[in-house]
Amino acid sequence: MARTRRHDPERRERIVDAALRVVGRAGITGLSHRTVAAEADVPLGSTTYHFASLDELLVAALRKANEGFGRLLRESPALAAPDADLAAVLARLLGEWMGGARARVELEYELYLAALRRPALRPVAAEWTDTVIAVLAHRTDPVTARALVALMDGLCLQALLTGGAYDEEYAREMLARILNEPPNSPPPGPSEPPTRPTGT
Repeated sequence: MARTRRHDPERRERIVDAALRVVGRAGITGLSHRTVAAEADVPLGSTTYHFASLDELLVAALRKANEGFGRLLRESPALAAPDADLAAVLARLLGEWMGGARARVELEYELYLAALRRPALRPVAAEWTDTVIAVLAHRTDPVTARALVALMDGLCLQALLTGGAYDEEYAREMLARILNEPPNSPPPGPSEPPTRPTGT
């Protein structure tokens, strides 16, 4: 007896969610209309109906993945406070984002960096940058906001690629330098990485 499929008015969104799960599990090389259809439990024709090419599906997946950090910034009461320590707030928010599901952050960056070889993704990757710059420009100027985004991107990528922990205090200090804010008082002890012994 054939299984009756439920009415599914949100099928397109479910396909995008399935694509995110496939990429998170198998990488972009594991993405195909067939693997996504199986993951979403929809007929293969549904994926090709909603997304004629894999690039179209990746664009939708990247756009959805991009929502996380931008939303975190927009919804932060601390960031909206005019007297807030902007460097400290950004460092803390970045830590919250990095401290969540690390696999989710890795997925977002995998899709983001896929734009290097897939030109169709580049406008969506730029949307993420523009969204965050627009939020930060309310607290500073657009040029400084762009520099802040570049630094935050770099900090995240370093942590992800090295497997290291996110250092909120270091992030706050570097962000403060871009903003020309005074750094926090350094803790007792060396503030720089130890040098190699000279052997003398």
